[in-house]
Amino acid sequence: MKLYEMVFSPTGGTKRAADILAEEIGLKRQVIDLTRMDTVYSDISISPEDVCLAAVPSYGGRVPQAAAERIRQIKGSGARAVIVCVYGNRAYEDTLAELKDVMDEAGFFCIGAVSAVAEHSIARQFAAGRPDREDEKELRGFADQLRPILTGEEPAEEVTVPGNRPYRKFGVVPVHPEAGKECSGCGACVGKCPVGAIPADNPAKTDPSLCISCMRCIKVCPRDARKLNKLMAAAISQKLKKVCQEPKKNELFLGGER
Repeated sequence: MKLYEMVFSPTGGTKRAADILAEEIGLKRQVIDLTRMDTVYSDISISPEDVCLAAVPSYGGRVPQAAAERIRQIKGSGARAVIVCVYGNRAYEDTLAELKDVMDEAGFFCIGAVSAVAEHSIARQFAAGRPDREDEKELRGFADQLRPILTGEEPAEEVTVPGNRPYRKFGVVPVHPEAGKECSGCGACVGKCPVGAIPADNPAKTDPSLCISCMRCIKVCPRDARKLNKLMAAAISQKLKKVCQEPKKNELFLGGER
């Protein structure tokens, strides 16, 4: 039995939470990086005997469209799965509900779900350093409860998750990083952008029609050249201040619970 860890994690927070869960589950693991544009996802077929952990960040209370499109192409074959949404201490709203529906469409059987808090990808002062040691301890405890259900040692029931259908209208502040004079044109950001929004012939720019404001380019730039407009970043931080001040908790949902 193998654990497929499917992760869409542009800035690393979602991957950190997923790794903690996967490590504690303890099965031989294969990572599927959902940010890659060069993967033929329709070629991926999960055996019914294997299991899956699918983790995505919450963008405006929804699953990132690129992640949803790629998961739908994978053949789940009835494999048991745990879904994970990671959010920056604001709210995850319909993310788990949408992720479960996407996984159902791909043929997975979702037996558990986790919501986890990680550092906000834009306003990084919110949930800074999370998942921290306390989060790790809690997430490992969640994995201990999920393991026997995933492996078939305990009976599995379909999980019910919070969220609305139809989902909330997707809406995030459109912020598109661009490079300043520090940019050397090395192109490190070009291949790492999960949606191809940075032109190879002019890597200092960003195509706003494609950019999903994931901040991956800022994270991977070796010269710290890519940044957000300072006024826009300040406005976002001010808008989030009230709703993000109180630390949110991680949550576990198991099949059979209502």
